[in-house]
Amino acid sequence: MPKAKQPKKSNVSLPQLRSMIEEISRDRNLPTSAVQTALREALLKGYERYRRSQHLDQMQFEEDHFDNFDVFLNLDEEAFQVVATKTIVIEVTDEDKEISIDDVKNSLQQESLEEVSEEKLQELIGDSVVLDVTPEREDFGRMAAIQAKQVLAQKLRDQQRRIIQEEFEQFEGTALIGKVLRFERQSVILSVNSSLGQPDVEAELPQKEQLPNDNYRIGRTFKVFLKKVREGSQRGPQLLVSRGAAGLVVELFANEVPEIEEELVRIVAVAREASPPSRHVGPRTKIAVDTLEGDVDPVGACIGARGSRIQVVVGELQGEKIDVIRWSPDPSTYISNALSPARIDEVRLVNPDGRQAHVLVPEDQLSLAIGKEGQNVRLAARLTGWKIDIKDVNKYDPVAAMAEVESQRQYDSEYQSRYQPDYQDAGYADENY
Repeated sequence: MPKAKQPKKSNVSLPQLRSMIEEISRDRNLPTSAVQTALREALLKGYERYRRSQHLDQMQFEEDHFDNFDVFLNLDEEAFQVVATKTIVIEVTDEDKEISIDDVKNSLQQESLEEVSEEKLQELIGDSVVLDVTPEREDFGRMAAIQAKQVLAQKLRDQQRRIIQEEFEQFEGTALIGKVLRFERQSVILSVNSSLGQPDVEAELPQKEQLPNDNYRIGRTFKVFLKKVREGSQRGPQLLVSRGAAGLVVELFANEVPEIEEELVRIVAVAREASPPSRHVGPRTKIAVDTLEGDVDPVGACIGARGSRIQVVVGELQGEKIDVIRWSPDPSTYISNALSPARIDEVRLVNPDGRQAHVLVPEDQLSLAIGKEGQNVRLAARLTGWKIDIKDVNKYDPVAAMAEVESQRQYDSEYQSRYQPDYQDAGYADENY
């Protein structure tokens, strides 16, 4: 069966096309293929503008009206060509999407110089043919060219964002090194590198993710936690990073403690108060660790000889206080450990279903167990997932205490949401033990 052939190719000249693509590629740190894709999309938008200008008296085009059009770049001839995939029909109702069988017949006869049978022509109806619809350069128009230029700038930005997203999505939840570039409102803008050879990209460190003890001066480097790679085409940095996330503590310990890398020691949970509610209280973190190896001390491994390992982490976090405690599947033991450095006499699980515990301590340990402005017990509660009430062992009345528990049972659901670790290894959740 004879096939409809497209007319002789016509191109719109684009002087120095190849060198322009290479220059944009260098300036924007984009692959040449990404630049060519952006340029093709921009020229297609320019062509749409040209076509719309030819039909100002017609109804509005649908959004997908030009989906059957495409642009090809000819780097050797430094030009571009517009083509359209059209359906062969008996009578044309939309010249952008259809071509008549008579026009196909004329085209075939011009190419083969012989008559085409009506039977074979009928077989072509419903098939598609790719046709050259490239306008003359003067017809393309100044406004269409401006439109193409504007769209190109946007498409190049979109390509950059797409590459950043693909590059950094795999690094979400890990630590990166950021260098302070500038300040925008209350955010710090840093440059970060993926360590895969790609150029540095900008990341935003919002005020709420900053540490109060950090000195963010231009040129200084910090380790930051990549919280999210933003999608879409919104302006500003695509990467959202944090200095206050619990995940940063996890990453810092994983880098400093070989036993964690070798999976001999496991970080079970982290509760962090990087920006305390009061300026009189410093940042503090509690981290629970465990091991399945009987001859390994998980707490000692994280602290290191004479505190060498934990001091590296503390130094990176500008002196933040860090308590490393041993995790336990027994809630009483776990709660007692979490209240370190206070000395605990007894832990009573007064409402296991509501995860409420009364912790009995000597009078001289009350302030230490509670902590400055309640920080120690607050972090212990979040680390363990239990509501912890500190009680003086000498003044504890079991009957009155249980009456108090009964009156608070209605708030059990609130406890579940308020007392949750900032980081929790699902493999070590209490319900698994």
